[in-house]
Amino acid sequence: MTEPVVRIPDAKVALSTASVYPESTATAFEIAARLGYDGIEVMVWTDPVSQDIEALRRLSDYHGVPVLAIHAPCLLITQRVWSTDPWTKLQRARNAAEKLGASTVVVHPPFRWQRNYARDFVRGIWRMEGETDVKFAVENMYPWRYRDREMLAYAPDWDPTKDDYRHFTVDLSHTSTARSDALHMVDRMGDRLAHIHLADGNGSNKDEHLVPGRGKQPCAELLERLAATGYDGHIVIEVNTRRAMSAAEREADLAEALAFTRLHLASPNRVYGS
Repeated sequence: MTEPVVRIPDAKVALSTASVYPESTATAFEIAARLGYDGIEVMVWTDPVSQDIEALRRLSDYHGVPVLAIHAPCLLITQRVWSTDPWTKLQRARNAAEKLGASTVVVHPPFRWQRNYARDFVRGIWRMEGETDVKFAVENMYPWRYRDREMLAYAPDWDPTKDDYRHFTVDLSHTSTARSDALHMVDRMGDRLAHIHLADGNGSNKDEHLVPGRGKQPCAELLERLAATGYDGHIVIEVNTRRAMSAAEREADLAEALAFTRLHLASPNRVYGS
């Protein structure tokens, strides 16, 4: 048999429900199905549907779009979603993942003022992973900046590679905001890289989440590297479409992001070998 011209890994390309904000979780399922995404990552936030396992199951079944990951409610605006206790939030995220057949829970490092949670976070994540087949993939964040001031808002650190976790999520909008080297971070994560939030950025103090290809992050290079190495985790489009002037413009952005990802998620054998 002849060798294939390109090598395409088994990685699934999913749509984050955050990518349709301020539209609803239900809208994300509709768009993912229409555009041909492989699945959904549910951002659990103030939308009641995002918190309701049975509602999510019905949406998944109706649209034929599986839930591949659950993003635990770690944002400032979700401090009271699924309890005010951060460990309870993670337990509920794990329960949702198990019931919906999702393989991954995405979690941010604690805020620095969550002292007790931060103190036990690394050990606690290991403990929770030992109780389930669901992966807890800890995501890289960034320093908060205002003008010439910088605040380290996360503990143990905004860079999770400085601590010992079993699985990681890399977010390329966050590497942009942190002004860190995304490919070097991926190298440090190694085979513990389980999950990717694909977005772009120009190094702004704000977390931009641009459509891949519209900023300065090495989105194409990362995807080509993943293809060459046979990456089989999830690649999640997590972009900001809040400025879209219409539903059609939002959908066009999400179609462009999917096309960019699939185009570059292929490794020509003549370059990388068989």
